[in-house]
Amino acid sequence: MGFRLGNVSGRAVLVAADGDGVERWFDLERATDGRLPADPMAAVARAADLHEVSAGLDPGDTDGRFDEALDAGIVGPPVPRPTNCFGVGLNYRAHAAETGREPPSVPIVFAKFPSCLVGPRADVELRAEQADWEVELVVVIGAGGRDIPAERAWEHVAGLTGGQDISDRALQFAASPPHFDLGKSRDTYGPTGPVLVSVDSFADPDDIGLTCDVNGERRQDDRTANLIFDVPALVAHLSAVLTLRPGDLIFTGTPSGVGAATGRFLTAGDEITSTLEGIGTLVNRCTA
Repeated sequence: MGFRLGNVSGRAVLVAADGDGVERWFDLERATDGRLPADPMAAVARAADLHEVSAGLDPGDTDGRFDEALDAGIVGPPVPRPTNCFGVGLNYRAHAAETGREPPSVPIVFAKFPSCLVGPRADVELRAEQADWEVELVVVIGAGGRDIPAERAWEHVAGLTGGQDISDRALQFAASPPHFDLGKSRDTYGPTGPVLVSVDSFADPDDIGLTCDVNGERRQDDRTANLIFDVPALVAHLSAVLTLRPGDLIFTGTPSGVGAATGRFLTAGDEITSTLEGIGTLVNRCTA
């Protein structure tokens, strides 16, 4: 059975729906009498145990969980402190086309510094006039490793979550070559969540729909089946360079429809709604 792992007030929780479809959260440490850790980072490395515990959850039983329904307002990033956080540029052909560039022949990889990560309902604190939205599927490494072959890559993935690769275009392109790392790593420029969903929860983890709305207007709509470099290819490529560690994140790239293509950027008061099929929705309000 699959699992849905979250972070509520800094503690690892498993999320399950009750008979009315209301998501309830089970404090992992309490639900297992201390056998599994409260730290979300430590929990990510225990995927086999998470499957086992999740299979035994009873959302109608209050034992081992807090009594509240899941409160998205206090949900943090499911993986709050990864060792590495990678971004991948121009990984959809339509997005490459809207930027006027040719599709890459090898993955374009940059660092998105982990200090930018926030939860699925956190405010995005704008610090520039050219802030842009980028909905993305985010891969979470479970069993780390080096030189992982593409055909075994999914075995090393703990699960998938959603992300917004908020980008300061002015900072990103202030120099040549561009500062992809700095432009995408301002504080709060990495909303993720709402939960980490195990790979076996998806009928096809290589084909997940994702959309982004700004103030209720659809800006992005695509499927990960259209990635130029799919998840196995990215895991193989990165692990050929460095050892991947449990909890490492890979932002896999954004579809077409970003603001830079039309000159429309985020302003204070805007609301970004990002939805990923089988994972859930992030809602992030922009503040000055």
